[in-house]
Amino acid sequence: MSCSAYVISISSQESGCVAQRTYNRKMAVEAKAEAVDLETAVSEVSTTDSLAKMQPTKLQRQSSFRRGGVIPTAICLSKAAIGAGVLSVSVHAAEVGALYQLACLMLGGMLTVLSIRMISVASIETKKWSFEDVCEELFHPVMSIFTGFMNACVCLGSAAGYLIVCGQVFVVIFQADNATRNLFVVLVGIFVCCPMALARHVGFMRHLAALSVGALILLVIVVAWYMGDRGIDESVTTENFLLGPGGATFITYMNSINNMIFAYNNQFNVPQLTGELTPEPSRNGMTKVALLSTSISFLLYASVSILGVLAFGVAENQKDSLILDLMPVRKEIHVLISLIAVMFSVLTCFQFHIYPVRQFLAYLVRKARGRSSDDEKTDVVYFGRSLTRWYDIFCALGSVCLVVLIAVVITSLRAMLDFIGAFGAAYISFMVPPMWIIALRRKDEKNFSWFSREILFSVSFLALGLFLFVFGTYSAILPILGL
Repeated sequence: MSCSAYVISISSQESGCVAQRTYNRKMAVEAKAEAVDLETAVSEVSTTDSLAKMQPTKLQRQSSFRRGGVIPTAICLSKAAIGAGVLSVSVHAAEVGALYQLACLMLGGMLTVLSIRMISVASIETKKWSFEDVCEELFHPVMSIFTGFMNACVCLGSAAGYLIVCGQVFVVIFQADNATRNLFVVLVGIFVCCPMALARHVGFMRHLAALSVGALILLVIVVAWYMGDRGIDESVTTENFLLGPGGATFITYMNSINNMIFAYNNQFNVPQLTGELTPEPSRNGMTKVALLSTSISFLLYASVSILGVLAFGVAENQKDSLILDLMPVRKEIHVLISLIAVMFSVLTCFQFHIYPVRQFLAYLVRKARGRSSDDEKTDVVYFGRSLTRWYDIFCALGSVCLVVLIAVVITSLRAMLDFIGAFGAAYISFMVPPMWIIALRRKDEKNFSWFSREILFSVSFLALGLFLFVFGTYSAILPILGL
């Protein structure tokens, strides 16, 4: 080896040693830094755990009533069901008796729980959170439009009825004339209903829904006070209280079943509330919600039914609603407060019925633009808001204005909406859910069987829904024909 080659070899070895030592020092520094970070993280976790054990944080204290929790979702769903119908539930009990009424309420509650579970299963498996989107996923856009139209008509009729009840309460309290009542309804629609209708999530209403349930409990307490103050109505006996005053026809008993089953009608909000469940939508979560919300509704309906009959009597002694029953004592301060509470309660319920109408209008606009529900996340931004949000706001305000118009001006349209609502509720609550389950299971052609327990149960449920659909239509036609 030459001298120059030897020098080059020694220099290369020395350079390699220097590089190796530099690399080793760098790795040692990084390892030491990682050890310090790990020790700091462990210390912070230990400190956090200790503080958590000593005193729960504000977030932990409020988490039980967070948006999407089981309890607030159940309260929202129960409030969607308990509207103006609670004011007249004692009238039905006075016709058929408390025992038959309670039996019908129990049947209606059981069917409602099953229906809610079916809707939540379909929503979770399709990952769609409205009746229109689920129908489009499983069937066809024409089916979506028809289902959305039926759902919107049911909710429009109910929402208009709630504004009318607000007007009635206003008249009872202030002895106002018809023109003043109409002005009051319009003002309530503009300054109360429109702002609340802009909320993007149904869960936004959870606090108002809880207060609204409390308002109805106050109404129950006032009815109990009336009975305690004036005693049980003299027209009530043990027999006619339990079995009814007699004279009820087959149609009367069937109407009672129909009314009590649809007293729980809240399925129109189920897909959206299912999508809002946290930490994620689940069947078990919605089953708990269904059981809790139905139990709340049952207790309120049963309490008003029993106390209303005992306090105000049977047959002709019972007026059309508790508002009219309490009219003689409306100047009592607690009665006045309860009437205002009823007004607040029906306005809260009004908002839950606006969401499905808003969803249907938004669906129509979306289809007209040639977009799907998945496109909303990547929609065009315009003046700081997505275009989807702009037409959503337009649909919300348009829905409220339409309901106010129906409640104040287009009184003849109410009969048509009541007619559509009579069979529309049966279609939405007891026909669409089993059809969804059957369509979902038919996707798996290899394992699908018409004789499986789930499919047989869905077919039976669909048959019951078809019966209620036909009978509800028949019941709605009779008053229109004057029979």
